[in-house]
Amino acid sequence: MVGRIIETDACVAEGAAWLAAQDTRFADALAQTGPLPLRRKPDGFAALLDAIVAQQVSTASAAAIWARVVDAGMTDPARVRAASEDELRGVGLSRPKVRYARALAVADVDYDALRHVPDDQVIRTLTAITGIGPWTAEVYAMQCLGRADVFAPGDLALQEAARILFDLPERPTERTLREMAAAWSPWRGVAARLLWAYYRVAKNREGIR
Repeated sequence: MVGRIIETDACVAEGAAWLAAQDTRFADALAQTGPLPLRRKPDGFAALLDAIVAQQVSTASAAAIWARVVDAGMTDPARVRAASEDELRGVGLSRPKVRYARALAVADVDYDALRHVPDDQVIRTLTAITGIGPWTAEVYAMQCLGRADVFAPGDLALQEAARILFDLPERPTERTLREMAAAWSPWRGVAARLLWAYYRVAKNREGIR
C-alpha cells in the first residue's frame, strides 16, 4: 500500500508542524529555516541518473556535471546505451559512474509502476540495479515520488544536521540515524527536508540539490 504522497507546499507544512509539535528541537530548527522547500522533481530515468551523478560529490560538483550531461543529451537511456565510455567520461562521469549509468540505461525500469508500489518495494527495485544503493533509492523516493515517510540516513548532510540539532557528541552513523528517524514517522520525508534546510543554516551551504 502506498502511503502519503507529498504533492504541495501545504503537505510539507503539515508535516513540519507535526514534527515541531513532537519535538521542540524541530520547532527551533523550523524557526531558523522558515518554510521548507517542496523538493519535488519529475520521476523517471533522468531523475535517477541525476541522483547517481550526485553520489559522493559536493552539490556544486553534482550541478556542474549534471549540466554537462544535459547539454550532451545523456538524459535519455537510448543515448546513454549508444554512448562510448569516452563520451560518458567526457561529461564528467567517473569510471564507476559510467558503469552505473549504463546499468541503469539497460535496466528497463517501469517508472510508472514505481509510483504505485509501497516504499519498501521501490527501494528493493532500485537497489537491485548496479550502482544504486539505499541513499540513491531513498532520495529518489522522497524527491521524485514524494514519499512522505522515506528517509535517507546515509546522507552525510542529514547526519551532520542531526548531530548539531540534537547536540550529539559525534555524527550519528547510518544505523543510529535510521533508529532516530523511526520516531519521526509518518513524516520522515519532511524531517529530511527540515534537516537539509537546517544544515544550510548551520553550515551556510547546501546539503542536497
